[in-house]
Amino acid sequence: MTFISGLEVAMLMLLVFGILLHDIALSSQEEASPEAHGIPGEPLFNYASIRLPEEHIPFFLHNNGHIAKVCKKDSHCPYKKHLENLQYCWGYEDSCRPEFRFSYPVCTYVDMRWTDTLESAQDTFWNQADFGYAGARLRELRVLCQPQHTSDSSLVCSRYLQHCRAANLYLDLRNIRRNHDRFKEDFFQTGQIGGHCKLDVRALMSEGQRKSPLQSWFAELQSYTQLNFRPIEDAQCDIVIEKPAYFMKLDAGVNMYHHFCDFLNLYITQHVSNSFSTDVYIVMWDTSSYGYGDLFSATWKAFTDYDVIPLKTYDSKRVCFKEAIFSLLPRMRYGLFYNTPLISGCQNTGLFRAFSQHVLHRLNITQEGPKDGKMRVTILARSTEYRKILNQNELLNALKTVSTFEVQIVDYKYKELGFLDQLKITHNTDIFIGMHGAGLTHLLFLPDWAAVFELDWWLSEYRSFTFLVKKKL
Repeated sequence: MTFISGLEVAMLMLLVFGILLHDIALSSQEEASPEAHGIPGEPLFNYASIRLPEEHIPFFLHNNGHIAKVCKKDSHCPYKKHLENLQYCWGYEDSCRPEFRFSYPVCTYVDMRWTDTLESAQDTFWNQADFGYAGARLRELRVLCQPQHTSDSSLVCSRYLQHCRAANLYLDLRNIRRNHDRFKEDFFQTGQIGGHCKLDVRALMSEGQRKSPLQSWFAELQSYTQLNFRPIEDAQCDIVIEKPAYFMKLDAGVNMYHHFCDFLNLYITQHVSNSFSTDVYIVMWDTSSYGYGDLFSATWKAFTDYDVIPLKTYDSKRVCFKEAIFSLLPRMRYGLFYNTPLISGCQNTGLFRAFSQHVLHRLNITQEGPKDGKMRVTILARSTEYRKILNQNELLNALKTVSTFEVQIVDYKYKELGFLDQLKITHNTDIFIGMHGAGLTHLLFLPDWAAVFELDWWLSEYRSFTFLVKKKL
C-alpha cells in the first residue's frame, strides 16, 4: 500500500509539465502476379487484406516487391504515394540502408558494462530490443530437413529451435495421452511427428541446449522423423490444414505482462516470416486436458480472423499442415520482452512502437487527442491488498486543482470493462499513473507523447516496466 504526500503530488505535477511541454524472401503476404490483368474496373489485388497502419505501408511494399509492381500499374491501388518510398525498410533486411530504417535508438550515455562508445551502445540496444533482434533470428535460420522434390516436407529453424517453419508437417495424434502437464516433453514419439524430407539428425539434436517449455520447441521437435511416405500426397492424413498455422505455447492468459510477451513474439515471428495476413490459424500447443483462461482474447483479432484452436481439437486424428510456423516464445533466454537484458542509457525502439501501432490499428482503437489546453490524466486503481493507493482520493483531488488536467480513475476489471474499452482509455491518456504490476503493461499503448508514473512501495528489484518504458517511449 502506498501513501502519496502533498509534496510528492506537487513534484509529480512539475515533472509532468517538464516532460510534456518538451529484403526477405521466406514468404509473402499474398500472392499477386505482376502480369495479372484483372477485371476492367476492378483492382488487380485485394489491397484491403493488407490491413496495416498507413505508416507501415512503404516498409511492407519494400519486402513485397511483387505487390509494389502490381500497385504501380493498377489505377485502383490506394498506396501510389508510397511507391516513392520503397527504400524504407524495417532494418533487418539485407538491402536496408541505416538511414532508411523505421527508427534508430537514442542513447544519452555509455554503459561501460556493455560497451565504450555511443555508436556501439546504439547497436547493442538495436540488437537487444529493436528490429535488430528480428534480423538475428533471420540470420540464424538453417535447414534441418531438406526437401528433395516440390511435394516434399521441410523443416527450417533458428538457433535452439526458438522458431521454426515446416512444410507438409505430419502429426499423428491417434494415441496421444494427456494429463495435467501443459508442455509434456515426450508428447510425441518417433514417427508421430515429421515429414518426407532428408533429416539432418545430428544438426537437429545439437540445438537442445535451451530445452525448456516456453524457451524452445526442442522438446516438441526432437522426435521429428524422416518419413518414408509423403503425408498429403499419399493420403496419410485424416485432416489437411490448407491455411498457414502458427503454433504457440502460451504464457499466463490472466496476466497482461506475461500474455503480451506471447503477442509481441507472434508479431516478431510475422516479421521473420514476412507475412501479416490474418487469414491464418493460431493453434495453441497445450498437451494437457485443461482449458485456457484468456482475459485478453480480443487481441487475437489483430492476428487472425478465426478462433484460437487448441491442439487437442485434433486428438485421435492424423493431421497435416501444409504450412506450419512455430512462433517465437514468451520466456526465451535473451528474448523479448521477458528475460530481456538491456543496456542502460538507450531508448526509442521502433519494434515496440510498430507493435503498438499494429495492434491498435487492427483493433480499431483510435486517438481522439491531444486536446488543446488539456491533458488527460488516468490513475489506474487496483483492488488487491498490496496494490492499493491508500490516499488515492487525496491524489485525485490534488490533481483536479490543476485546471488543465482532466482526471479519471479507472479499475481495469475484466468483468466490468472489456479489454478493447480498456485500450481505448489507455490510448487516449496523456499522463498514466499506476502501481507497479502487470496493469502497467498498458503503457505499450499510450500515445508517443505520454508520460508514465510508476508507484512502488519498496525499491523494487523488478525493473520490468522501466524496461518497457525504454522500449516503448
